[in-house]
Amino acid sequence: MSDTPPAIEIRDVVKRYAGSKGAEPKLALKGLSLDIPQGGVFGLLGPNGAGKSTLINIMAGTVNKTGGTIRIWGHDIDEDSRNAKLSIGIVPQEIIFDPFFTPFEVLENQGGMYGIAKALRRSDELLRAVRLEDKRNAYARTLSGGMKRRLLIAKAMVHSPPILVLDEPTAGVDVELRKQLWELVGELNAEGVTVVLTTHYLEEAEQLCDRIAIINHGELITNKPTRELVGMMGEKIVAVTVDKDIAEMPSDPRFRKCEAVGERVIEVTYDKAEMTAGQVLARLQEQGFTIEDVSTREADLEDVFVQLTSAVEAA
Repeated sequence: MSDTPPAIEIRDVVKRYAGSKGAEPKLALKGLSLDIPQGGVFGLLGPNGAGKSTLINIMAGTVNKTGGTIRIWGHDIDEDSRNAKLSIGIVPQEIIFDPFFTPFEVLENQGGMYGIAKALRRSDELLRAVRLEDKRNAYARTLSGGMKRRLLIAKAMVHSPPILVLDEPTAGVDVELRKQLWELVGELNAEGVTVVLTTHYLEEAEQLCDRIAIINHGELITNKPTRELVGMMGEKIVAVTVDKDIAEMPSDPRFRKCEAVGERVIEVTYDKAEMTAGQVLARLQEQGFTIEDVSTREADLEDVFVQLTSAVEAA
């Protein structure tokens, strides 16, 4: 265990929204406890309505929690809210700017709100970092959606916080822009910034995050290093193309799942602890299948996510 204190310490956090017109109050967070370590890229995942944005809004100071404690870079958000807010930069889902300010003015105004002396502001440096120096004096309304996303990141960094939180930063953006945004996030992380992100793109989280927590219905489902989380799935999938249409599916008690995914393609899911891909192929050949092509894949984060959240739904 590391002696380094967590970047964010969340203990027994509850958020209860009052029900409308006599309806039962809604529990958005149900005693959530979670530590986010310093220096890494931490993924916060969960289905829509899981409580991710509620938690981020509490950390940002825009929503009041019902109970529990949160410490940001060692500062309690209730007892030392000023230093807690100085320790975190939030990049929200919504893109909101005054359309008649330039990117330079957006950053200057944000610096002023944090009480940063004019001589100490880093507006031009931040515009260079997010590759918007050539748009320094353009009206914000003329920027593309991707440029606005990058400007939001610069805006969140004006006060040089050690923690940057990105709430669904690549939602609705194209593949090329997503790649640019993650390069920028990687550069910030390499400079020592702790990054927390929520995303619906599980492949993205698997590639970028050192550690991932999954929450569902306001409760923590799991919190593990990414590789360990993916390793929880001992399953492997073999896709086999056979030489003729499938009249009857192959069978074996060790097959976890066996399904036709095309006229001549069978996918067999099996546990690596119980059998090998070679044994799967041998079993198919024993049952009269002539194999023309084979591909395999390991279970990925999406498989883990579906399995864990489905288990909670079923409980």
